[in-house]
Amino acid sequence: MSTTDASPTPENRVVGSDRVLAILSLLAAQPAGASLDELVRKSGHPKATVHRGLAALHRAGFARKLDRGRYILGDEFLRLAFTHHAARPEHVRVLPLLQQLAARFGETAHYAVLEDDDVIYRAKVDPPTGAARLTSTVGGRNPAHSTAVGKMLLAYRLYDIHDVHEWIGGRTLEKKTATTPTTAAEIDRRLREARELGYCLDDQETDPGVNCIAFPVFLTSPDVPSGAVSVSALAYRTPLADLVAAAEEIRSIVETTTGATAPDAP
Repeated sequence: MSTTDASPTPENRVVGSDRVLAILSLLAAQPAGASLDELVRKSGHPKATVHRGLAALHRAGFARKLDRGRYILGDEFLRLAFTHHAARPEHVRVLPLLQQLAARFGETAHYAVLEDDDVIYRAKVDPPTGAARLTSTVGGRNPAHSTAVGKMLLAYRLYDIHDVHEWIGGRTLEKKTATTPTTAAEIDRRLREARELGYCLDDQETDPGVNCIAFPVFLTSPDVPSGAVSVSALAYRTPLADLVAAAEEIRSIVETTTGATAPDAP
């Protein structure tokens, strides 16, 4: 066999695929489009390589050529991305966020949704270390008024004390601990604080010795939360003041990981 044989090897094919994917990533970062020369500068690859990569993406419908030689992501790529995004269950989509929060704070992270007067836990990640674990379970329920995730979600539904009175109706709300808010005035105050701060606290209101901070998550709508995530901590290990001090860091993790920024307070 000739030593000058130029037949492509598996290694060469992988490298070529990597370059095409790199060009695809560059296009995704340029919503207004980019020219061939711009992509060459940003990628550091030879012009011929970038041109071949764009041609491959164009054939697959993953890139589209505009006037004046500019390229943007193609409709076929967007169709696949949105179809996959819409079909993926919420608890699967939020799992990387919970894993990051649990590892960062060494406490349990939850994702919960509001159903009637309760919250339902759709996902839970325990900390990677530490012997103590919370007893919450995926599929378990808690009253919305006693949990940080519940009050955070109620804050987007009950905008004033009249709404709170209607939500309570003729019920007597369960006082799970000494700090559980059970009156319309108490709940209205907590909901107003949650809207102003962008997060909600649970100061041992569901279980003695457990406190919590929760943030809304916008997975399906830019202005209506699909659910809320929380860091639920053993008070002796992570005091509530420590969670409050980390609020902006948690908010940044939530927004960066989900790619969604919370809207202005309703």
